This record gives sequence, C-alpha cells and structure tokens, in this order.
Amino acid sequence: MSLLSIKNIHTIAEDDHNKKILKGLDLEINPGEIHVIMGPNGSGKSTLANTIFSSPRYIKTEGNIYFEGEDITEESTDKIAKKGIFMSFQTPEEIPGVTLANYLKSVKTSIDGKKPSIYEFIPQVENTMKELDMKEEYIKREFNVGFSGGEKKKNEILQMLLINPKLAILDETDSGLDVDAIKTVVKGINMYKNDNNAVLIITHSTKILKGLNVDKVHILVDGKIVKTGDYSLALEIDENGYKDYIK
Repeated sequence: MSLLSIKNIHTIAEDDHNKKILKGLDLEINPGEIHVIMGPNGSGKSTLANTIFSSPRYIKTEGNIYFEGEDITEESTDKIAKKGIFMSFQTPEEIPGVTLANYLKSVKTSIDGKKPSIYEFIPQVENTMKELDMKEEYIKREFNVGFSGGEKKKNEILQMLLINPKLAILDETDSGLDVDAIKTVVKGINMYKNDNNAVLIITHSTKILKGLNVDKVHILVDGKIVKTGDYSLALEIDENGYKDYIK
C-alpha cells in the first residue's frame, strides 16, 4: 500500500475562485522513498504541499488524497498532522512569548496524546540540536525569534526529528541557506529517513539532493506533473531549466 496517494486533485485559491492552481495532479509515494517536486515559479509546488495539509487558503474542487489508504481529502490540518504528516515552511513563523522547549513539548504532547518525560525529552532535544549544529542556548529562547534564516530552517528539521512523522513534506527548506547549512539539513533528513517513512522535497535547487538517495523527481508545470524520472532528471533541469516542459 502506498503511504500517500493523490488522485486527480484540483484546487482553486480561496480568495479567487477563478484562479485554478492544481489541475488534475496525481502522485504516489511509498514507504521508504524520497520524492522531489521541481518546477518553475507559480507552477503549484507550494500549493500542493498546502493542499495535502488542508490549508484554508486553497479549496479542493475535485479528486482525493489518501494517506495509508484512508481518505483525508476533507480532514482538518490538525487531524492530518496527528495521522503522521509533517510539513516544514518556506518562511517559518516566529512565536514571541513561547520558548523553543515549551513549543516542542506542546507539539510532542499533542501528537503523542501524553506529556513527554522531561528527563528523557530535554536530553533528546539537546542531543538532536547538537547533531544539527544548533546552539544549546536556543532551547530557552522564544520560538524562532531572533533566529537567522539558517537557524529557523534547522529548527524545522529539529521538529521533524523529534516528532518522527510517517511523511515529511519539506517546502523549500534549502531556500536561502549557505553550503554548510544545506549539509546540516541533508544530515537531518538522512537521520530521519528509514524504510517505513517517506520524504517529499519541494525545491528549486539540486544542492539539497546531493547526499540523499532520491527515488523519484517530478516536474510540476501549470498545476500538473508533466514528467517523472530519477535523480538524472533533476540534473537535467539544473543544466537546461524548464524550457522543454513549458508550452
């Protein structure tokens, strides 16, 4: 059974019902796989991520989304997260007044249905932060407040590792990162990845793909996947761009 199955999904913008974004998109992701979505600006890449997560900014008008065989098309975002789907954001939010430690404890409690043991959880957080080259003092700081762009993206990977979802959707996690930060993100993905979970990476660049065992690369143009291939397809796009796929 596939982990995620998207069948003929269509979406429109919540604030403009005449704006069709996804136009009959199909996608299958199996456990143990890393999939990559690439495409020109405005093609619907981030819309796809938000549609899977039932963002109120997008309305599904046709098609279905299944997770572990269950139809989640109309499920709310919180219920989708509790089923085991995680999503990182292009521009992570800041939450003044809430420390990173308290945020992580709240998320873990919500996902697991019980409070984590502080004596086990805090050392786990600190050890994971060390692996991601995050400063230990950040655990006491307000969530993402005053964090650099790179630290915010590392914080997204930290959450992924601690929540340990079944499917991680990474929406341009590499955007704006320097070489060292990208390597750290790649390290985090490899720490997370196993035969029972899956990753969907949305990116403009092949830099984040180096060091990952990518199974499939999908080219998304004008709301549809127009070609699927292996890692070599990403290298082709890196060299030639999307001119061969844009009508």
